[in-house]
Amino acid sequence: MPRHHEEAPGLCEDIDKETQEYIFSQTMLRIKDPGVSLDFYTRIIGMKLYRKLDFPEMKFTLYFLGLPGDVDDDSVPSGDNQRTTWTFSQRSMLELTHNWGTENETGPIYHNGNSDPQGFGHIGFTVPDVYKAAERFEKLGVKFVKRPDDGKMKGLAFIEDPDGYWIEILQANMIENSS
Repeated sequence: MPRHHEEAPGLCEDIDKETQEYIFSQTMLRIKDPGVSLDFYTRIIGMKLYRKLDFPEMKFTLYFLGLPGDVDDDSVPSGDNQRTTWTFSQRSMLELTHNWGTENETGPIYHNGNSDPQGFGHIGFTVPDVYKAAERFEKLGVKFVKRPDDGKMKGLAFIEDPDGYWIEILQANMIENSS
């Protein structure tokens, strides 16, 4: 049986046993104002803060968030050091990095990756119903980059977080249900 489920140039077919215990643990986004960003990701997206780490000597704070359904809350240790180890052992956490003082700067301060020169594109969340999610985001005043029926790709949306990063909102079975 082949290692990959699709074919593409550059794929390595050999499995290096040393990589089999690796975990994709986090994606980091720099944020301007933690109060605004934490409100967005906890209230609008529904994430939960699992660990906050302050680094006073370097003047920054890290916030690690996850979706409650992705994490067994009963397994979260109460001790700080144990919870840090636990946090870095999780899959797919969102790390928000706040460099102290940026909240006092005027205007956007980070490149979202979608304006020129393009680079980073977006993070994504799967929802049970993209249209209901879009209605909710609309009511909450979330800025849309693309509504579900805009453009050629129907049934998925893009919203912006407070720092202008794009977030794809999709329904996993949308393509399957449309055929």
